[in-house]
Amino acid sequence: MPGAEGALLLDSEGEVVVQAGDGAFRHRLIGAYQGIALAVARRIGARHGTGAVDSLVCRYSKAALVLQPLKDGYYFVLALSPHGRLAEALRRSESARRRIDQEL
Repeated sequence: MPGAEGALLLDSEGEVVVQAGDGAFRHRLIGAYQGIALAVARRIGARHGTGAVDSLVCRYSKAALVLQPLKDGYYFVLALSPHGRLAEALRRSESARRRIDQEL
């Protein structure tokens, strides 16, 4: 999709299973680090009874990240340029989440 810089599928340990896009090492590091944030958000939701975390969006001055938790501890990360279309990225990553969950 326009504005996407990379996509990663990571396991529960933050190891990359599949990746696409440029900046492979940088995206691996970012993906693993953001997995920690996703895990913390999910624990907070469970602890306080606010429900499951369906997605997490992190916006920065030079990028935006969409994280989607998957079954069995896997998660999906979509990295966008600052000009990426966040609403479209959320829609597409949700669709990807459903397809990946069926395959896991």
